[in-house]
Parts: sequence; structure tokens; C-alpha cells
Amino acid sequence: MYSPTSKSEDKESNVQLPRSVVAKEFGEVNVKKSGNNLQVLFTILMEPQGSNAEGWQTGIALDASASMRGLYGRSLIGSIPEDVHAKYEKQEWITFTVEDGKTYKVIKSQAYEDAIAKGYMKSSDNIVEPLARQFISYLADNLDADGATTVIYWAGGDGSSVEFLGDFTEPQCHELKISGPQSITFGTGTILTPAVKYFTERFVDAKRGMYIFITDGKIDDLANIKQYTNRLANEIKSGQRNIVKCVLIGVGDEIDIGQLEELDDLVTGTGIDIWDHKIAAEMSSLVEIFAEVVDENQIVAPTATIYDDSGKIIKKYTDGLPAKVSFTLPLNTQGFELEVYGQKIYQTVVIPKKN
Repeated sequence: MYSPTSKSEDKESNVQLPRSVVAKEFGEVNVKKSGNNLQVLFTILMEPQGSNAEGWQTGIALDASASMRGLYGRSLIGSIPEDVHAKYEKQEWITFTVEDGKTYKVIKSQAYEDAIAKGYMKSSDNIVEPLARQFISYLADNLDADGATTVIYWAGGDGSSVEFLGDFTEPQCHELKISGPQSITFGTGTILTPAVKYFTERFVDAKRGMYIFITDGKIDDLANIKQYTNRLANEIKSGQRNIVKCVLIGVGDEIDIGQLEELDDLVTGTGIDIWDHKIAAEMSSLVEIFAEVVDENQIVAPTATIYDDSGKIIKKYTDGLPAKVSFTLPLNTQGFELEVYGQKIYQTVVIPKKN
């Protein structure tokens, strides 16, 4: 039976290896120190198969907080040379105003337009649009039960507003303009809970839900979203609602990775793992969003063997290799090798030190 993979309840000793050191064939690799041993758990990276690929509702939520403005191509970068600045002042394209005893510079549109035309300034690159199109296309074409993925902006206005952009099929998304919210302003905060509720309440009867949240990771309601996640996990555990999987995708150069990891590592006490996170720049394949979406009973190969770093056989699978694998290694082991279909896949188990 499909279920989200559950992280260890002892989150202090369980470490999920970063994507940068995980073999491309694996979804996730978790390592836990236990006495003189290492407990290793990894998943095979693959899309849901068979009946587990049915009944999904999908959604993409785009962070519309003010810190994201430049990532939509809505900021100007560069500077106006001093001599040109003086010229703009003489032309009254740059003026000054005093408010509350403070002097503020006012740059009029003529100055911006001239500075852009002469190459002093330019618009920032819109990195959200191509990324969002890829996710929308992939989910609509490969997973969504209706063949259309729901897209919203979130964190607008006071940080809690949501704007519905539409439900888009794979052909429609290629020309979809994604440059920031239209009916709400860029937000003064980044409040995640309303965006999650939008999907979980709209698709409350969905057999399965996969929802992607593209963000720079600056979440202001972390305590509230944890509380809501615990509620969701308990409802799923008790059978009151169906499976929900949420994936945070970090974008930009100033991602708050700590917050993404904190939500990803949330222990609900139910064995249900709602959140995962990825860094867009580190993803080599969109299939990585399924790293924690595995059918524990899915057999992915008829036979397989696992070796330690000295070549000793650790585990043999003669009746089929499952999509989720766990085994034990000696504490000082540096890595393991999975031999499957005549291919050998090496994976380190060394936990990288944080800077």
C-alpha cells in the first residue's frame, strides 16, 4: 500500500543526506547512527506506478511575497552613473521630498526608462516562470487525474492572501505568463498555511494530493503550519482523509534553507510525512518530487545485491527489490553499492558537515 515515507521519530540521530551527494537513481537516503551500526534507508526514484498513479489532484503555489519580486523579473538591477544622475536632477526626473523629517529620493518613470534604454539598468531575470511552467506541464501531463494542474499565488497582501490563477493543461502552460500576482499586491509577509488549506480544502475528497510550493523559504507562520500539518497527519492516520504530499521548492540565491529543512524534518508522531523540500538549482529531474512518494510493496527489480565499501555482501534480494530499502552497516562504513540489472550504483553514507 502506498504511504508517504516516514522519517525516524528520533530526528536528532536520523539524517537525510543532501541531494548533492545522493545517487541519481535514489529518491532519498536516510542514515541513522545506532550504537556501533548505521541504519540506512533509501528509496528508488520513480514515478508512482499502477493504481498508485491514479486519483491524484495536483497544484502549484507561487510565493508572491515582496522578497520574491525580483525572481519574477519585477526588479531593476544596475545603477545610474553620477553624471547621469545629476543630469536627471536638472531635468527634474529625479526629485526629493521630505516626509516625517526624512528626505526621500523620487525617481520618475522618465529616468528609469532612459536608464534602461542606455543600458545603465535592466530588469531582473524571471526565473519563476520557466520553472513553474515545467512543474505545471509535468504534473498535468503525468499525474493529475483531470489532466490540469491548479496554479495559485500565495503570500500576497498582508502575507496571507491567495490569488487563483487557473487550472492548466500541459499544452496551455507553455505560453502561460507568470510574472507575479495581478489581483493582489506582493505581500508584506510570507504566510504558508492559507495556501496549503486552499488545496486541502478544495480537493478534500481527492484520493491523493500532490502540491508544490515554489518559494525563497522565508516563512512567517512556521509554528502555525506545523500545527496544521500535525492535524493533517492525524486525519490521514485515522482514515478521515486521504494522502496529501507537499513539496517546498527553494528558488533564488537567498533561500532560507533552515526553514525548509525544519518543515521537511517535522515529526508528527503518526508515521505520516507530509512535507519534503528540494532546491531548484540542485534538481536534475522533476521526478525528484516523488522521492518520498513510494509504494513500500512495489517491486522494482527481480533481484539485487547490496555490498558494503569493502565488497562484502550486506543483503541479497532474490524475490524482488522493493522501492523502499533498509539495512544495517558497521558504523565506520563509508558507503554501499547496489547491484541491480547488471549495474552497480555507489552511494556514500558519510554525513556532510554543515558550514
